[in-house]
Amino acid sequence: MAVKRGKPLKRTRGVRQEQRRYLIYCEGECTEVQYFRGLRTEVRTLPVSICVGGEHGEPKSLVRAAIEHKKRASRSCEDRRTEYDEVWCVIDVEAPRPHAGLDEALALARRHGVEVVLTNPCFELWILLHFRDVSGYHTWEAAQKALEKQGISGYTASRKHLDFESVRERYPNAADRAQRLRQRGAGHADNPWTDVDQLVGRLMAAGQKPG
Repeated sequence: MAVKRGKPLKRTRGVRQEQRRYLIYCEGECTEVQYFRGLRTEVRTLPVSICVGGEHGEPKSLVRAAIEHKKRASRSCEDRRTEYDEVWCVIDVEAPRPHAGLDEALALARRHGVEVVLTNPCFELWILLHFRDVSGYHTWEAAQKALEKQGISGYTASRKHLDFESVRERYPNAADRAQRLRQRGAGHADNPWTDVDQLVGRLMAAGQKPG
């Protein structure tokens, strides 16, 4: 007796969602870069390029470097001839003397679709928030000394080395503390202040989406 053959099973072909590509420009070649390279290991396959650019301590030149990179990415072998979906600059406000060209840098970034996260006084505040609340005014030098005094992250003001493992599990605490600082409502001119958590949160959320 012949066995009836059933209809062939239809195989559904899975559609792999293309991941967004991120380009991050940092002022500091040590702490910021070490932090975002460590974070990149957390988001695994998410395409994140990290660059140091511009003249140190000059936010307009950093934004210009990010804009030029954004423009050339589609022609550049280094960038796989592919545009970036999001381009970010990580900028310190600095204190006691804020960057003179900061407002111009922010306006330039807006005109060219570059997003900016700021920290007042400096990126070390964002690292410090992983360990404790910070509510009082800090100069950049005081923030660096406070982080060094914390004695956990491997950071020293002279070497600016950061052990990412020390902050890996502490992002939720840092984000909560950063949000509370912003709720005071004075914006980035306030000290202390940071919105670096918004970039970090964006990367972590994108890295957790199924690819």
